[in-house]
Amino acid sequence: MHLGLHVDGGGEGFDGAVDYARRLGASSLQIFSSNPKTYRIGPIDVPALERFRARRAEAGIATCAIHTSYLINLASDDPKIANGSLRLLRNDLAVAAAGGIDFVNTHLGSYGKRPREEGFAAVTALLERALEGIAPGVFLVLENSAGAGQLCGGTLEELGDFVRALGHPQLGVCLDTAHSWAAGYDIDSREGVDRFVALADATVSLERVKMFHFNDTQIPLGGHKDRHWHIGEGNIGFAGFRALAAHTELLDKTAILETPGDEADDARNMQSIRLIFEGVRT
Repeated sequence: MHLGLHVDGGGEGFDGAVDYARRLGASSLQIFSSNPKTYRIGPIDVPALERFRARRAEAGIATCAIHTSYLINLASDDPKIANGSLRLLRNDLAVAAAGGIDFVNTHLGSYGKRPREEGFAAVTALLERALEGIAPGVFLVLENSAGAGQLCGGTLEELGDFVRALGHPQLGVCLDTAHSWAAGYDIDSREGVDRFVALADATVSLERVKMFHFNDTQIPLGGHKDRHWHIGEGNIGFAGFRALAAHTELLDKTAILETPGDEADDARNMQSIRLIFEGVRT
């Protein structure tokens, strides 16, 4: 499995992200393409993205993902928010194409007060528009939510419904372990993980599962809150991640850590997840 982490390049931008990932021994990395808390979109710096592609190759970074803006809400019934979200999503897909970036990972948002059936149809229509211009080699990846209230994409079944409704070959899914636990999937044991993986295959298909976000959590099972914690130090625990590592059908996937803290915390979490996978293979 390509193991990596979300990197904020800070003032050094793309170069800083690659250097950080290489220091921590990552073979994958996830970035924001721009400020994730604004609707503003600047011009795409193609030369910088081409250098980013080259530097990733030199550093042995096998896969890369863009995480879309926190502001994206494709499920909103407000046309301004929905259209702004589509604009942000299309921009990230264009950035990915320019930089040879494999995945654009997005949350879907909240249906708010609208009926879920109506919201589902609206999200599907927006995703269809986003996929119209997707470049070869780029996958649009839908991330599962923690399932609170009217959040979109909180179940494997709903994610599978999007995949089937759109039927696009470059549409995939990202399964966040903390969100899955918060949504009620008990992935803290071999038996629970086996059920989860089997259900993901039946509803979404493992071929469509392109990415994982590996995050532990201190939220109770089914607590419907998006809170990440350090690998093996929360309710999923080492047993849950060992069980995921034991599934050989997942070894071609990319897994990104989004655990909290500073570089020392990131280094500890990267070491933990590497040791888990090495221990399962030996």
